[in-house]
Amino acid sequence: MKMNIVIIGSSGHAKVVIDVIERQGKHHIVGLIDAFRTHGEETMGYRVLGAETDLPVLAEQHALGGVLVAIGDNHVRARVTAGVGALCPDLCFITAVHPQASVARGVRIGAGSVLMAGAVVNPGCEMGPGCIVNTRASLDHDSVMDAFSSLAPAAATGGNCHLGSCSALGMGGLLLQRLRIGAHSVVGAGAVVTRSVPDMCVSYGAPARVIRSRVAGDKYL
Repeated sequence: MKMNIVIIGSSGHAKVVIDVIERQGKHHIVGLIDAFRTHGEETMGYRVLGAETDLPVLAEQHALGGVLVAIGDNHVRARVTAGVGALCPDLCFITAVHPQASVARGVRIGAGSVLMAGAVVNPGCEMGPGCIVNTRASLDHDSVMDAFSSLAPAAATGGNCHLGSCSALGMGGLLLQRLRIGAHSVVGAGAVVTRSVPDMCVSYGAPARVIRSRVAGDKYL
């Protein structure tokens, strides 16, 4: 029997997450949670059931077993995940892996993480909770993604790379082997990272250069 779950979020990113869950076929989506939309509105045929604060009641009403936070912004996803965990400690955070993703044997994937279509995660990799490996993104061998970090569509790392917590490698960005992107740092689309990026900054270009500092929760670029 499939576990009843809800998806937190109802935007474009949530649409892709819904597709992954449907194709995976392991869970039954009861509905969506979104505090910024009206109860009863729909995304891909699923109704908005309420806000995060409604979760304790909804969990009982719908016999929920799990939840997945489908919010693309790393910092917001981390904050919402913490809030849900405090409200409903008995709900598990599920992972979602598209059937067309390639995940090597022995890879560790943290709770609440999502791997989209065409994603590649090679041997020896570790992903913390709440990570995103987006469409056609690639995490090469022995690399680490700390909690709530993300690879945008078509982004790729070399081997032995490290993405700090809540860091983001933008669309089509490249992180060369044995380099690190610091915590809460953002690397822009199409960048080529040839030197490790420190914590709390925005970098872009080819080769990538630090453009400015940022704080947790800033807009990406």
